[in-house]
Amino acid sequence: MTTMTLQDRTIRIMDRRRRMALAVPALILAYLVYAAISFDLAGLAQRARLDNAAVLMADTVTHKIHVTRDNRRDALSVSVEGSARATFAPDRLPDWVAAQGSRTVIDLGAGHVVTYDGPRTTYDIPAYGPVTLTVGDGVTLDTPDGQVPAFINASPARVTISTDQGRVTATRARTETLRYFWGWEMFFFDLSSPLAGLSAGQVAAAVLWGDRIDPARSNLSLALSEFWTNDIWQHGAVAWALFETILMAFLGTFGAAFVALPLAFLAAQNFAPSRMLRFAVRRVFDFVRGVDALIFTIILSRAFGPGPLTGALAILLTDTGSFGKLFSEALENVDAKPIEGIRSTGAGALQRYRFGVIPQVMPVLLSQMLYFLESNTRSATIIGAITGGGIGLMLTQAIQTTQDWEKVAYYILLIVVLVIAMDGLSGWLRRRLIRGS
Repeated sequence: MTTMTLQDRTIRIMDRRRRMALAVPALILAYLVYAAISFDLAGLAQRARLDNAAVLMADTVTHKIHVTRDNRRDALSVSVEGSARATFAPDRLPDWVAAQGSRTVIDLGAGHVVTYDGPRTTYDIPAYGPVTLTVGDGVTLDTPDGQVPAFINASPARVTISTDQGRVTATRARTETLRYFWGWEMFFFDLSSPLAGLSAGQVAAAVLWGDRIDPARSNLSLALSEFWTNDIWQHGAVAWALFETILMAFLGTFGAAFVALPLAFLAAQNFAPSRMLRFAVRRVFDFVRGVDALIFTIILSRAFGPGPLTGALAILLTDTGSFGKLFSEALENVDAKPIEGIRSTGAGALQRYRFGVIPQVMPVLLSQMLYFLESNTRSATIIGAITGGGIGLMLTQAIQTTQDWEKVAYYILLIVVLVIAMDGLSGWLRRRLIRGS
């Protein structure tokens, strides 16, 4: 009888495990179906524009030069990314742009040639023929076969021709030809610099043994100054923005640790003078920890205005709650024997805390502070975009223009390098301060 009972119990347990093994995959499948419906994955797949994503990725590593004809004033301008600050002088046009009077010939390469001749623009496309755009009350399109192919988008007011070599757009106001090039344009020197247009070898030769370009200083000093004050990439402003981002993270992190440490003694069960005070302090920690730093950023920016200090205060408030919880839990786990030993010498409360408690929790405190410093370096980028400070602001501005995607890639690369540097620095400090090596 006893044997039968054990067998029945074993069978019942095995049946229960078998049902659970079948129920778990069913629950996972049900959840995945629910998520697919809730997030409208089918609609997302229909709305996806992979071609736009490809153009965006290409724009992060390429730049374009605009050859623009003002159809009202019959004036020609050649500029990088269409920027007024990066316009070529008439006597320093690229060698693939030949301007003579009202006639301009633009060689896009691979046999593609665009010709501006007054209000008429001709795009000679190999293996297709010349496409003519005539600007008048509107834009008239003439193609070799009288049809509008897929690479031409035409309306009475605007015509756009897109090929692998470039893009031509014509309206009543202006006709513009865009040619794409690999690389980040004028990264080292802008067009106003005497070193603009020189190759890396030519710049090195000028710096090392060339005659002085500016009699008042060396060519090396001139090159560094021209790089630092580059009007397009603004390397000096970018360096200052990175410093502001680090400063926000540093002030917010260590300011929060400075505030949270004494409050953590009031929240620790073995150090709090009363249970009511401990309860109140812990609820304060819960409140400031429960509100995200971005919410504090919005509130503080309305109260104190935009700026890096507002971002630092937002990080300080949020991290005070996080540090308070971590520090109080570390204090609750300290060994009471060293504290009693110091008490036996007649030491006061501050001395007991200084010599009996702090040495025990210091490795945990330092480890947490260094980790939060590394994490807040990333958070300061987003916070800076809201408060108007740091590299986050410059990143947001570059994204909003929808033109300088190469600058977006540059700023993101700098942020990644900054995070890697902070990770290496925190690891080095952790070894020196905690392990003593």
